[in-house]
Amino acid sequence: MALFSMKDVTIRLQREPAVLVTVLATQGSVPREAGAWMLVFAKDEAGTVGGGHVELEAIAQARTMLQSQAAKEDADLPEPQSREWKLGPSLGQCCGGAMRLRFERVSQDDAHALATRLAPKLAPLALFGGGHVGRAIVNALGPLPFAVTWIDSRDEIFPDAVPPNVRCDHSDPLHAAVPALPVQSRVLVMSFSHADDLDIIAACLKRMRESDDLPYVGLIGSKTKWATFRHRLEHRGFGEDDFARVTCPIGIAGIKGKEPEVIAAGVVAQILLLAP
Repeated sequence: MALFSMKDVTIRLQREPAVLVTVLATQGSVPREAGAWMLVFAKDEAGTVGGGHVELEAIAQARTMLQSQAAKEDADLPEPQSREWKLGPSLGQCCGGAMRLRFERVSQDDAHALATRLAPKLAPLALFGGGHVGRAIVNALGPLPFAVTWIDSRDEIFPDAVPPNVRCDHSDPLHAAVPALPVQSRVLVMSFSHADDLDIIAACLKRMRESDDLPYVGLIGSKTKWATFRHRLEHRGFGEDDFARVTCPIGIAGIKGKEPEVIAAGVVAQILLLAP
């Protein structure tokens, strides 16, 4: 299956029609949730409604709609259709649930509205630090539903190309960026300086005291680093209730390896465990 960004989808629809397949409702164990979608073009697809036999049948039905409409160029667009599949032995699947899918033909007239309608809801995430681990985390977050603000005091640290959901931001001092972070930002702290890390954590704790709108604040480092930080933060007026809001070390416990990509996998998995 071909992969497209929403920008790619908009461009494609300017050139050729497609059928939008949307998961309307689900029951029991199913591979995708209500709202998941797939665009079926004449020769490829964007998105997925879960794969497997159901998706193959959905693609076939969508292409039948496209072919039928192509044979009636002057006809009005057909009304959306829906169909339910039970994911049992008849489809060679063991899920046991059911999915109802909606089929809707779309064309260039729908391109911009569809891009808005299908755009994923992105959770804000702020990453302080442009080092090796920071870069690995940015790359890992690229295909995931996060709007990433990548912050460093060194302009030259950012690569020429970053994922489309990442915005690079210069801040000197680094902690000055904390008050302007979007509400509900997940925050990862891993700058090149422990002194800067401490100031960023202090700024996050101050903001959480005032507005309690940062659901995750993670600091890279060891238990020894965090013990030193706690002691220094106590001298700034913070206490146990504040410290309980900080995760350090970060990442899923038990994952072996210190390579940046391994660390990134554990950190991103931990953030994904947070309730949306």
